[in-house]
Amino acid sequence: MISTRAAIRYAKAILDIADSKSVATEVSNDMSLIASTIKSNGELSAFILKPTITVEVKESALLEVFASVNAVTKSLFHLLSENKRFEILDSIAIEYNKLFDIQNGVEVAKVTTAIPMDAALEAKVSAKIASISSSKKITIENTVDPSIIGGFILRIGDKQYNASIADRLQVLKRELSN
Repeated sequence: MISTRAAIRYAKAILDIADSKSVATEVSNDMSLIASTIKSNGELSAFILKPTITVEVKESALLEVFASVNAVTKSLFHLLSENKRFEILDSIAIEYNKLFDIQNGVEVAKVTTAIPMDAALEAKVSAKIASISSSKKITIENTVDPSIIGGFILRIGDKQYNASIADRLQVLKRELSN
C-alpha cells in the first residue's frame, strides 16, 4: 500500500508516544510484525480494506490477531478505529520503522542479487558497505532478481554501486558497438 502524509503523521505521533514511555523498540518490533503479516496475508489485507466491515469489527479482529503487541500499538488500533483510517495501517507500520531507524542512526542497504545471498557474497557486500557508508549501523535488505545474472547491486540512501554481470555486459556491449 502507498505511504501517505497521514501515515507519516500517525507514525510520528506513535513514535513520540513510544519514546515518552520508553517502549520505542518494542513498538518497532510490533510494527515490523504488523507490516509483514499484512503483506503476507492477503485475507487480512482484504479484510482491512473492505469498506462494508465496520471499524469496530476491524479493531476487535486486529486486537485478537495482534494480541501480544504493546499497549501503545493497541492504542493505534483504537485511534484508527475512531478516525476510520484502518486502510493505512501497513503504511503507518512501514513509516514508523523508517522513522525509528533514522532516529537510531540505522541505514538500510538494499542489495539486489541474482540468487539469495550466501556468506561469501554477504562478506563482499559488507566490505563494500563499509567503504561507501559512514554509518555504523547498517541493515541489509536482500532482493533477488535473476535478470542481473550475477554479482550484486547495492543501494544506500542516494548512492548506488552496481557490480552486476548484467551491467558489465551492458558496458561491454556499448564499448564494442562504438
